[in-house]
Amino acid sequence: MSKPLPRKQRVLNRGYLYSRSGEDIKNPEVTLIDIDSSILFYFENVIQPSIEENGENIKVPIMYASPERWSAIKNKGFLRDKKRQIITPVIVYRRTSITKDDTIPQDKLDANNPHMFYTFEKKFSQVNKYDKFSTQIGLLPQREYYNVMMPDYVTVSYDFIIWTSYIEQMNKIVEKVVYSDGAYWGDPEKMKFRSSVESFEDATEISDTERLVRTNFSVTLRGYLLPKGNFDHRSTTQKFLTPKKVIFGTETVDSITKNIGKSGQFQEELPEETSISSVPSVGDLGVTTTNPLVLSSGTGVNLSADGIEFNGASRVEQIISIGQDVSPTSNVVFNSVSASSLLLGSTTFKDSQITGSISILGSLTTTDNLTINGNTTVDGTLTVRELHTEFVSSSIIFASGSTQFGDTSDDLHEFSGSVSISGSLSLNNYSVTEISDDNTLSDSSATALVTENAVKGYVNTNVIEPNTYLRKQIFKTSNSITPPSTASFNAVSASAPTGMTTTSKNDFIFFINGQYMEHDALDIQQAGSTFHLIVNNDSIGYDLETDDEILAIGKFDS
Repeated sequence: MSKPLPRKQRVLNRGYLYSRSGEDIKNPEVTLIDIDSSILFYFENVIQPSIEENGENIKVPIMYASPERWSAIKNKGFLRDKKRQIITPVIVYRRTSITKDDTIPQDKLDANNPHMFYTFEKKFSQVNKYDKFSTQIGLLPQREYYNVMMPDYVTVSYDFIIWTSYIEQMNKIVEKVVYSDGAYWGDPEKMKFRSSVESFEDATEISDTERLVRTNFSVTLRGYLLPKGNFDHRSTTQKFLTPKKVIFGTETVDSITKNIGKSGQFQEELPEETSISSVPSVGDLGVTTTNPLVLSSGTGVNLSADGIEFNGASRVEQIISIGQDVSPTSNVVFNSVSASSLLLGSTTFKDSQITGSISILGSLTTTDNLTINGNTTVDGTLTVRELHTEFVSSSIIFASGSTQFGDTSDDLHEFSGSVSISGSLSLNNYSVTEISDDNTLSDSSATALVTENAVKGYVNTNVIEPNTYLRKQIFKTSNSITPPSTASFNAVSASAPTGMTTTSKNDFIFFINGQYMEHDALDIQQAGSTFHLIVNNDSIGYDLETDDEILAIGKFDS
């Protein structure tokens, strides 16, 4: 047995140590091994990568690579077994980096003596019982509280390599891994960590002797670390128990009139039973608070002991009352009432809306506008100073029953303003159904009246003086040439008036570099605002070039 260290050299503080053997509450701990093992557990039990080979389902092994093994993999590009045979299929991974998660900051103030804990209560235990006997003797349930140290949140990165013999096998494994992106990896009975799978990189290798399908990818886990103990060897969990019974007592003085002698001899006889009680009477025991309770009256509420402090030393009786009786049979008076709705019988008044029927037995007077969305029936006389109507259809029924607007054909009716008529107009038994503004006059309607604008547009478009068209001889120069056969002009050919032959290539003359171009080898085409000259190269005997100058003379719009 080794010699114990002197007290001054001991790092361990036994004041923080206590035995909790036999308890089901253990000290939690989360280490890097737990995070590494969660990946292995998830692949073996959840993802369960497998391949089909020779009609047999083969489970793909997964292993953690040590630094030496990973270096060998990087140099050779594959993994061999003890017999120097290349292992396929296989999945190998290693931890590459650990960074603090800044999105969830933790400030423990002092790592050796952390001040951040999560507190929870153990509801029931051997010391937390509540029965009739405990109630009778004044015992309270003894509750157990535990303070668990808050962990540090980290982001752990891993590199993975997958080897298979065929692409079909690789596809099956990659599909399962991709589907698990964003899930919580790990043993459900222990810890689980949220994963993030990065992009996959194909690194297939083909040689003269061997063919390996290889895929690289990386995984990021959102984890947390809680070491088994801090630098002072404290436990990550602290236990606290509440007291079972609180006793309040006071000192009492009781005088005994009978004197007691030495050796148990009494100068005067005492009764066989003599009790001296230290239990105070009800009036002697009181509990006072440092900060007294003060109740103050508010709006519409009255207190009999308004503003009086209550600290438990003496009794304070409070009678709470309001300004008036609000029972169902009382007459309640308010200066004003604000509410979102008012229900009177089956009629609801809400905002500016009344739901239900309302009957007014007296007169109704309004100083503002009155809008009625439904029908209105007036059994008496309707008197208005000014009447404006907006309607889709209407009828005027006179007292005689006539619906005529006037009674004879020579009646004169004058209107000031506009007249809107929906439907047809009959003038001397001739029907007019519309007023048309169509400047093409394409409908040839016998019941439509045309506007001045429609007539003017039709004349300007369709009535052209033939002499004006015949005198058109306008010069245009090509703005671009597309070898070998097309020349383009910024021009529009003129339209022939009605009754004359349509404008064609015979109405134009073309010159190339000052030389006349034969009409038999030419054709024209109008495309929007661009006029094209198309040349038959075989017929004319040459091709157009970009530096050629083509002049056109003919019937162009100016």
